[in-house]
Amino acid sequence: MYLLAFFVLLSGFFQPLIANTGFESVISGVVVLLIGLAGAILLYKSITSENRREIFLSGGFTLIAISLFFIFQITGRV
Repeated sequence: MYLLAFFVLLSGFFQPLIANTGFESVISGVVVLLIGLAGAILLYKSITSENRREIFLSGGFTLIAISLFFIFQITGRV
């Protein structure tokens, strides 16, 4: 719960309140951070696990790449 609250604050919760805009950017920012966190957790599990190491490694890098793609898409560089 604390991590979710931290991600909401990190993705700019107060900016829509000040600028009178929608919260879509905050929601997409939280989703991007959660996908990146899931990828990092899978990478950690690939280091500590003897079984299914390749699955965790490929899944972790895939989720981090998806998160990076979403970041580029949000910033308008794609």
